[in-house]
Amino acid sequence: MKRVSTVFVTSLLALGMVGTAQARRGDDIDVSRLTNNLNQLASDPVLGNYAQAEQSLARNAIAQLAQADSHDRPHALYMADRQVDLARASAQLQDAQQKLAQLDREHDQIQLENTRREAETAQRELERQKLLNQMAQEEAQRLQEQGQAYSQAAQQAQEEAAKAKKLAEAQSRVARSAKREADLAAKAAKAMRAQMQQESSGNP
Repeated sequence: MKRVSTVFVTSLLALGMVGTAQARRGDDIDVSRLTNNLNQLASDPVLGNYAQAEQSLARNAIAQLAQADSHDRPHALYMADRQVDLARASAQLQDAQQKLAQLDREHDQIQLENTRREAETAQRELERQKLLNQMAQEEAQRLQEQGQAYSQAAQQAQEEAAKAKKLAEAQSRVARSAKREADLAAKAAKAMRAQMQQESSGNP
């Protein structure tokens, strides 16, 4: 009877040791899994640079899980899981914010470059308009001077035409006077010939 009791106690102790070993192996699996997840995050060339505080909290939570007894283990496992997830989510968020800030800077740079190009285009257009305006003013000045020259030439021609008209009128008057004198001279000569013929006829 005593021997049976001893065997029974020994069996219980063995089962207890096996159960403890299995529980410890389960603890080690969770700790290893969470540690690997956190190490992957830390070694990521991009995400590993972010959420350093959250990564530190996650490592502390894993350490507490490794030291937790069977009573506190479920809560410690939950907290360690959440801390590792939080560290990764925070790193992803910070990376997204960094990329968004970079996009904003690039967008601002693009906007600035577009504004600069638009300003240069507007400046070139302004210079072109100024040049066209100057050319138009010079052309207007030239036409005005040409018009004044034409006006002076027309006025001079008008004055010369008036002088020519007066000269023609004077010449016309002289011609009429000369014609009257010629007519009178012709009448006088005719009368004289007639008189001479009469006198010739009266004196044989």
